[in-house]
Amino acid sequence: MGAKTVNKLAVTSVDGSPGATLHYEVTGSGPVLLLIAGEGTDAGVFSGIVGQLAADYTVVTYDPRGNSRSRYDTTATDESVAQSAADALALIDVIAGSEPAYVFGTGSGAITGLELITTHPDRVRMLIAHEPPCTEILPDAADARAFFQEVYDTYRTDGLTAADVVYMMGTGMDDDAMPPLEDLLPEYRELAERMQANAANFYEHKLLPYTRYRPDLDALKQVADRVVPAAGLESYQHLPAQPIAVVAEELGWPVVMFPGGHGGYSSHPAPFATHLAHLLKSETL
Repeated sequence: MGAKTVNKLAVTSVDGSPGATLHYEVTGSGPVLLLIAGEGTDAGVFSGIVGQLAADYTVVTYDPRGNSRSRYDTTATDESVAQSAADALALIDVIAGSEPAYVFGTGSGAITGLELITTHPDRVRMLIAHEPPCTEILPDAADARAFFQEVYDTYRTDGLTAADVVYMMGTGMDDDAMPPLEDLLPEYRELAERMQANAANFYEHKLLPYTRYRPDLDALKQVADRVVPAAGLESYQHLPAQPIAVVAEELGWPVVMFPGGHGGYSSHPAPFATHLAHLLKSETL
């Protein structure tokens, strides 16, 4: 495994969003593997799996625009999935050149991956889409839409703490809640503090645009051999994971189960990385 390098990449707007400067980290050598964090998280959530994967891949992690160290150039606006996919593409272009990249996305990062492989299928060698909360494709989409609207409204009227409670309970992520900051090791405390600082921007500008994203299932069928639907063993029945079952059925594949819950890459890093590595080696291209 090579040493980690920390870098910055200026990205422009594709749809009127403000420009931004992305913080990204590169470790290892070999084919490029881009890990896309979700919600209000950043590159740090993958710290437990990078080392193992970097033995065979050039592993790229980054803070999605607006999160942590990837700051907007101007005032924040509502997130655009198209813009997020353009950011991921820019990183692939810089690091992989003309070669396609392996992509693992989780949560809203998986939605970014679905948009990326839909719009630029030649740039993605394989996509592992882990629990994308694109709930508009669910049979009971109206209920899911109402729930996320309630989370947003609670944030606007009652603040972050109240919104956290509604969101965590309604998504089954209350089991993933971190211990108190004072009980964490320094490196994890820093990560947790960054996550807390991202929460307001997530509720204000990312929650509704991502959960209301509707993937182009017909386009995904054209690349079905390169899309791996995935979920956590402990979370696949919860709301954020439910849409991937619909995607899997449309593509004709089973949902691949990963260790742990929605954040299994953090809670079960070694078996999670092993499972991901096996999937990457199984490509049919």
